[in-house]
Amino acid sequence: MSHCDCGANAGPLGVCADYYHEVLSEEQRDPEMYRWHAVVVCAYLLQHPPGGPDPYLDDQYRLLQFYAGKGLDALTRLQAHRVARNNHRVRAAVDTRPLTPYAPLPATRPAGGFRTTFSDLPFQDGTFLADGHAAYGHRIDAIARATLETYGAPRHGETTKAR
Repeated sequence: MSHCDCGANAGPLGVCADYYHEVLSEEQRDPEMYRWHAVVVCAYLLQHPPGGPDPYLDDQYRLLQFYAGKGLDALTRLQAHRVARNNHRVRAAVDTRPLTPYAPLPATRPAGGFRTTFSDLPFQDGTFLADGHAAYGHRIDAIARATLETYGAPRHGETTKAR
């Protein structure tokens, strides 16, 4: 059996990258599924960091903590606010204030060991939604929380001082 670079076993679609690309493709056809896009991207990038240092991973880590503490609707509002500030007419700097209470990305990254990964997502009848949007959302939430647990993020309500 082949393994993904996050240490997970490959599933019927292949390694996590195959699942990730299929999720991104399916999101484009389903607006309700697309609501989970930011969580999907953050969790995937943190479970499969690039080979070298990535200046955006700290932001992804903090966004995932924000989501875990405040929920999908709050993350959607934050992302909309950030996109609006990045509008070509506004050209404002990214507002990092909502993320400052959250723990920074640890210097040492986990080498796998995630409780659940993308290759665990069930894919039936050509979709991740065979049992509905709510079940899909619960699975993405589980991947996000497993990512934070493995990185050692503080639990909801705990904050750290920015370094």
